Amino acid sequence: MVLQIAKRLARKVERELKCDAILTRSTDRYLTLEERTAIANTQNADLFISIHTNAVRNSQAYGIETYFLNLATDDDAIRVAARENATSAKNISDLESILNDLMQNAKINESSRLATMVQESMCTHLKKGYGDIRNKGVKQAPFYVLLGAQMPAILVETAFISNPRECRRLTSAKYQEDVCDGIIRGIRTYIKDTLPTAFADPPRATKRRG
Repeated sequence: MVLQIAKRLARKVERELKCDAILTRSTDRYLTLEERTAIANTQNADLFISIHTNAVRNSQAYGIETYFLNLATDDDAIRVAARENATSAKNISDLESILNDLMQNAKINESSRLATMVQESMCTHLKKGYGDIRNKGVKQAPFYVLLGAQMPAILVETAFISNPRECRRLTSAKYQEDVCDGIIRGIRTYIKDTLPTAFADPPRATKRRG
């Protein structure tokens, strides 16, 4: 489901934002968290959007949340980061390395702005067509997939696959499209905010009379 959403999002980025979209993977193959960030850096990407689905033992838990890289401020964020980081060879207790990376990362503020715009846009858009959309807000945590990113980077937890209702929705092509529409609107808002002329129409050519 996550790969399907990523592919849909990539198509919308190219079609609606007129930007190049680079997928870290186009097939269901495994990439380490570090490899995904390295691809973004190597391609000199302007933004890094990592798409995920959440899961907990409580099947009643649901909602959408967006993260940016920083030290965690609450227990839920620590739990999510620990689960997402579990496939990494790194150790979550390696705080010295994490702190060093954070101190060198000048994109934290920009990542926070991007996360806020994407989160609000997704929830606002989805609430128009679906009930029980819970905005869990923007949070921060030390995600390894975001470590070392040289551009504004966020991790979007699109839904809880452990929740039956949200899991069913995620299998729907229409819901996936609506999720992507919300993300696209957030990205567009961010681009307009940081580069106001990005979507301006090019000046018309004028003919000189001689």
